[in-house]
Amino acid sequence: MTPENAPSPGAVDAAALGLVPAPRTLTAAAAGPYPLGYRTPLTAGPGTEGVARWLRATLGPPTGLPLPEGDGTGTSTGDGSGRGSTGQGIVLELDESLAPEGYRLAVEANAVRVTGGTAAGVFRGAQTLRQLLGPDAFRRAPLAPGRTWEVPPVVVEDEPRFGWRGMMLDVSRHFLPKDDVLRYLDLLAAHKLNVFHFHLTDDQGWRIEIKRYPRLTEVGSWRSRTKYGHRASELWDETPYGGFYTQDDIREIVAHAAERHIRVVPEIDIPGHSQAAISAYPELGNTDVVDTTALSVWDTWGVNPNVLAPTDDTLRFFEGVLEEVLELFPAETSPFVHMGGDECPKDQWKESPLAQARIAELGVKDEDGLQSWFIRHFDAWLTARGRRLIGWDEILEGGLAEGAAVSSWRGYGGGIAAAEAGHDVVMCPEQQVYLDHRQDGGPDEPMPIGYVRTLEDVYRFEPVPPGLSEEAARHILGTQANVWTEVMQNRARVDYQVFPRLAAFAEVAWSALPAPADRDFAAFDARMRTAHYARLDALGVDYRPPGGPYPRQQRPGILGRPLEGEPPVV
Repeated sequence: MTPENAPSPGAVDAAALGLVPAPRTLTAAAAGPYPLGYRTPLTAGPGTEGVARWLRATLGPPTGLPLPEGDGTGTSTGDGSGRGSTGQGIVLELDESLAPEGYRLAVEANAVRVTGGTAAGVFRGAQTLRQLLGPDAFRRAPLAPGRTWEVPPVVVEDEPRFGWRGMMLDVSRHFLPKDDVLRYLDLLAAHKLNVFHFHLTDDQGWRIEIKRYPRLTEVGSWRSRTKYGHRASELWDETPYGGFYTQDDIREIVAHAAERHIRVVPEIDIPGHSQAAISAYPELGNTDVVDTTALSVWDTWGVNPNVLAPTDDTLRFFEGVLEEVLELFPAETSPFVHMGGDECPKDQWKESPLAQARIAELGVKDEDGLQSWFIRHFDAWLTARGRRLIGWDEILEGGLAEGAAVSSWRGYGGGIAAAEAGHDVVMCPEQQVYLDHRQDGGPDEPMPIGYVRTLEDVYRFEPVPPGLSEEAARHILGTQANVWTEVMQNRARVDYQVFPRLAAFAEVAWSALPAPADRDFAAFDARMRTAHYARLDALGVDYRPPGGPYPRQQRPGILGRPLEGEPPVV
């Protein structure tokens, strides 16, 4: 190699390491690589003990290494066999000068040191350490007991672009058992995502146990059959369908998320998307215009006309629901509660004498004002209990409560309006980051929905729209990808739609990327092919292969709802 072609002393082959999401800086360490052996200790500085427990439990099974507790000065055999090395082993510590989720991972002569601004930062660094050990570190048992494990000689300095980096999972349309939810929390953590938006209620099923209202799950969690494919499909699965999470299941999910420094945002949808609740408690519906006792849990997809009645009894009912929700989702893990607010047809309210009387009594302008009354009530109710309300961008209609935040799903427009008005915003426009949308325009995509959004399309998504004022831009909390499961009957179908695109989304949310047109997708794709697909394989993720779906992943002849052309920017 000629001198002019030789790598600089600080050069690192980023593609070979395949770190996803890409760190801010990645340079060569002066020492290393650092071998991990049977006696390599793991030292947890004050405040990092939880990360050490996770790291030991995660790396122990694939490596066979116990990583015994150390004090920062421990030694091991150092016999060159890979079963020991002299020095301090893996050291976890805090440094308040770093950003809260920022970290520094440095391979030194006698230690691998992971330093974070908080325990969350240390945890993000521990995820990078796991990636540096190679794809086999993502398995559940050693492939070759006694093999040598080495941390490559690097220094990584990193911190996230956004504080809200999330994924919404809809478990109402198709239910994912508790273990699958726990697995998805692990997958989010592996990609440095930190918000899990848990869509628990909708027309097609109520998925959370509420003890004071047992019929919500006894009746509301089960439907007699299910539309197979898009709502225009003529196919049905006649198997009764349902399921729900017990309160102990919810506590376990929340604890699992907290250990991984993931916030959980529970969603209880009001005043639309409520037929499952109305089927369980018919008095919640507009009884003066429809026989709500004849309603059952909805078995198809789309926007449902059956919405909540604007009564004080309805408010008291959902206050009772939320009292139990707040106990299950403590403020430390769940400062936000999502109240839906989307796709609420106003037809029943227009026909309802009771609703019209309530409009007059409240002095609001129209039915949009009635929806705003619902949202404002629960914004005040949650605020009084130390929480914040967040809702889909329709909650802007009729006026938005002062403290409410907005999930901008119909495009950028709602988020722009909310941010310019001083409200916090999470950008999740369906045209860009709805992962139920198809990944390719070919005929083999299973139950194709929406616009084509390829891996590269997601990689070029920009959460902060151009032209936003500097003050409004500060209200962009971050971004999330949304996963609606109407045509995802099981975990494998969810995996196929979510991955590998969630890896691209995670890099958008975490990394300091240039403008969309200037992003180096080829380099990202190289990191995926070099290492990250192999990590997903080790984790058992049933992702869409780069070359297209396997035959078992296809659903030929099942009607979807594909949209052609480039998605609009609205």
